[in-house]
Amino acid sequence: MTGPQRIVATAPGKINLSLRVGAADERGYHALATVFQAVDLLETVTAEAAEQMSLRIDSRVGGHVPADGSNLALRAAELLRRAYGTDKAAALHIDKRVPVAGGMGGGSADAAATLVALNQLWGLGATTEELCQLGAELGADVPFAVLGGTALGEGTGTELTPVPCRGAWHWVLAVPGGFLSTPDVYRRFDALAQGVPTRPQPDHDQLAALAAGDVDAAAATIANDLQAAACDLRPDLADALAACIEAGALAAVVSGSGPTLMLLARDADHAERLAQELPQRGVVQRAYATVGHVPGARIVGS
Repeated sequence: MTGPQRIVATAPGKINLSLRVGAADERGYHALATVFQAVDLLETVTAEAAEQMSLRIDSRVGGHVPADGSNLALRAAELLRRAYGTDKAAALHIDKRVPVAGGMGGGSADAAATLVALNQLWGLGATTEELCQLGAELGADVPFAVLGGTALGEGTGTELTPVPCRGAWHWVLAVPGGFLSTPDVYRRFDALAQGVPTRPQPDHDQLAALAAGDVDAAAATIANDLQAAACDLRPDLADALAACIEAGALAAVVSGSGPTLMLLARDADHAERLAQELPQRGVVQRAYATVGHVPGARIVGS
């Protein structure tokens, strides 16, 4: 019996509800204590059996996405081929919905969906844990995109522990435009940082607020140690964050290494209102209402 000829998988973008960053070690790596949450801005990867690997991208968001061998989806495919000793190939198609270069792990979601889709297409039989381990070779956000939900990330962010999270959490992802390089943000963090611990600690108040479904308590814990560096490189972000709070966001913070901003809303109506008003006021170029937490990479069709 022949196997499937076409598999469709999705994987979610992510936000960091808190991002605590340690001082760089002798290798230049930073230990993290972060709470990831998967949101319902999804990347969709379609994998079809083919004679050779190829990639096509349709993007519903702005920004350049490479379609060559540097793309994380193709790198994930090659990693899977080497790990399982297969010479099978596939034509990949990515439907992008996660903002590009916005600190939301869109490329990592592409890689996660690719791993899940090709594992099924090629009949490799890899477990979720094995896919997470492979994904960690591509970047700290890939294992979480495989896992989804809400999780505490430690070490370089790849040591994941699922976190109890009650109810739906409503967010707005506000895109101010432009680009920030993650390595540049970390370099500026290193230049600005003083007295940073080697291994940061999780925010237990935040974990308790998530478990209780307490939006107001959680709002007081939303934090990002990279925000000062991002705002130093992009001073306009500080003004945008202040405008988001003035517009009624319960909390506003740079998402990951930025420049996308992450706003906490009280409910779905509140999120939709913020997403409509902020671009109209000229605070940001675009804004998306989204909800967490959602599952990680999974098969959705064939």
